[in-house]
Amino acid sequence: MTKIAIIEDDQAISQMYRFKFEAEGYDVQTAENGRLGLALSEEMKPDIILLDLMMPEMTGDVMLEKLRATTWGKNLKVIILTNMGEQEIPEKVRSLGVAAVILKADMTPRQVADLVRKQLAD
Repeated sequence: MTKIAIIEDDQAISQMYRFKFEAEGYDVQTAENGRLGLALSEEMKPDIILLDLMMPEMTGDVMLEKLRATTWGKNLKVIILTNMGEQEIPEKVRSLGVAAVILKADMTPRQVADLVRKQLAD
């Protein structure tokens, strides 16, 4: 079964995506900050991560940097899920290799699910 990790501090958003992906047959786990997300990812070894940037304890960009420093996470597919404008996203995030950047306000759960499916197929 395909595994998805959702690292997002907004519980409503996290649960909305969790329900959407579980309904489509994915194994989904969530964490509410980068520190917990990194631990979850190391244990779960997901096929793809949906990662928010602005979170407490450890931000998404710091988590992504730590993830990329590991053997198991250096090539893992990561989709950034944020409300930051295109110009606000740190260059470091792009340089760490993300599959896509999604503005939460601009996409429906169906569109996000379609993008995840496409990324998993590539």
